[in-house]
Amino acid sequence: MYELMTEDQKEYTKMIRDALTKELVPILEEYEKNSQFPMLIHDKLGEMGFHGLAIPEEYGGCGFDFETQYLIEEEMGKIDAGFAFSYCVGKATAGTVLKYGTEEQKHKVCDFLINGGIGASALTEAGAGSDVTNIRTTAVRDGDDYIINGTKCFISNAPQAGLFQVLAYTDKEKRGKGMSFFLVEKERGVQVGKHEDKMGLRLSETCEIVLDNVRVPAKNRIGEEGEGYRLALGQVGKARLMSSAAAIGLAQRALDEAVAYAKVRTQFGKPIASFQGVSFLLADMEIKIQAARQLALYTARVAQTGADYVLPASCTKTFATDMAMQVASDAIQVLGGYGYSKEYPVEKLLRDAKVFQIFEGTNQIQRMIIGGILAK
Repeated sequence: MYELMTEDQKEYTKMIRDALTKELVPILEEYEKNSQFPMLIHDKLGEMGFHGLAIPEEYGGCGFDFETQYLIEEEMGKIDAGFAFSYCVGKATAGTVLKYGTEEQKHKVCDFLINGGIGASALTEAGAGSDVTNIRTTAVRDGDDYIINGTKCFISNAPQAGLFQVLAYTDKEKRGKGMSFFLVEKERGVQVGKHEDKMGLRLSETCEIVLDNVRVPAKNRIGEEGEGYRLALGQVGKARLMSSAAAIGLAQRALDEAVAYAKVRTQFGKPIASFQGVSFLLADMEIKIQAARQLALYTARVAQTGADYVLPASCTKTFATDMAMQVASDAIQVLGGYGYSKEYPVEKLLRDAKVFQIFEGTNQIQRMIIGGILAK
């Protein structure tokens, strides 16, 4: 992959790798233990100009293409997938607005994110995960405003976010055609509730949010009334690509740790890397990572053309996240008893990997999407 990268891509990925190695790695254990998102690292990347990586130059951003964004996210995932995921999600608020919003909304959101703000997407509810039409949050028109009521769960970045994209029913009788999307600033009364004590991805904070008679101006609606479901689906392709990037970075880290250990761990007077049983396991890990990376890069290139990339994004998400879980498990196998110990990092990689098979649409749902497209 490195040989095919442009000079700019090599420079950007090196900058990210060096910064996170220097700033995040020394404090990683502390933030992992406390399940906290390290805002100081977020701010450091802002000083380096990365807050606008997905924002076009005309709105003050870097204007990186999908492939470059993927490469940066994968590099971050090698250091910590939780931080990589949260950082990407925190800046992804711009995507939907840039595609469907007004010029006023575009400038407002881009300025907010570039200047250190963090966003969050608020779709999921206790009874509405894979089936988004089961949400119960409502937005009732009141003159020039909407009054929003509802509770969202499993919201990444909820404690840090100053701006939420909220999906709510404006006409429940119309089901999928009765939903609308809103930009909701936290200061309008969004309350952060229960903090999830997760098994893994602990540098990404996940919480419940409560909207109790939160009043937002009609100009904060993204698109027209009834377009919310379509807009929500429109943002998942990139989300699936970028979460795959973090998962692939995690898998690469697991392989790197396994190879390093296998070279120095000796049994029967030889490094275990010299035994066929171990070397074949490592080889299979490399093959899977290479395959997932090429699938992801293909998806990024399709996205750059402006073509519909729902199918390759779902394929990438399914293959890459299943792969990451298997590779992390295999890394533990290579390290044996030490792999199961917190003294080594691979047990954390396994804990972090699991959730990638669940969020952004479970891998079972991805297979339903892929099968449905093929059936058409």
